[in-house]
Amino acid sequence: MKSFEYTITDPLGIHARPAGLLVAFVKKDCAPSECTITKNGQTVKATQLMKLMGLGIKQGDTITVTVEGGDEDAASAKLESFLKANL
Repeated sequence: MKSFEYTITDPLGIHARPAGLLVAFVKKDCAPSECTITKNGQTVKATQLMKLMGLGIKQGDTITVTVEGGDEDAASAKLESFLKANL
């Protein structure tokens, strides 16, 4: 299991558009690893759009991203790069 923390820099946080991009990225580029996002003790799978948006992640919030699976090292690196580039 690999995990890292990331602080959201997008002025609008994780709203519909970036959440959709994140879900699509995880489904395509991080499979077969399972990715979860945790904020304030609530954890959701990064492939569940509505639950992800339900976390109410805003600019300045720090999230914990956890990746588990066969290629977790590569998936974790890809996901961290995606977050830095988009959120």
